[in-house]
Amino acid sequence: MTRWLDDDEQRAWRTFLTASQLVQEELDRQLQRDSGMPHAYYAVLVKLSEAPGRTMRMSELATEVNASQSRLSHAVKRLEERGWVRREPCAADRRVSWAVLTDEGFAALAAAAPGHVEAVRQTFLDRLDPEQLRHLTALCAALLPGPAPDALNAPDTPDTPDAAPGHPGHGRP
Repeated sequence: MTRWLDDDEQRAWRTFLTASQLVQEELDRQLQRDSGMPHAYYAVLVKLSEAPGRTMRMSELATEVNASQSRLSHAVKRLEERGWVRREPCAADRRVSWAVLTDEGFAALAAAAPGHVEAVRQTFLDRLDPEQLRHLTALCAALLPGPAPDALNAPDTPDTPDAAPGHPGHGRP
């Protein structure tokens, strides 16, 4: 038997969908307008910038950015064309490929980060008070599969370029 949504559930579901879609669209528009890249590419650059040696296995990167292998492969191909990422084969296992953030890619990320952080603040963070933000974080964490990701347990990171040496200081995507 189908468990149909009652009025409160329907309102919650539709509000969540609309809000999340509007935030994602605005962040994508800002990155496209100001940096010439979609949010999905920005997310790949961020994950690589945070990885040791700015390098990740392609399969792990796909998981981290919540993309299929084929979608990630397409994105990395486009990032390679821009000179922002390069692929390297694994010497120990021919089935494994590494994605490596180039210096040019890191520079592109560092240039895009301030505008993106400001858009995240204007579109999302500045509209919530600290209590609402804590509640939203807990609610969203409850929707994620498995244990809470490290990003939810990470300490606050200042949004300044000198916050972490060698890191553009953009926080999370």
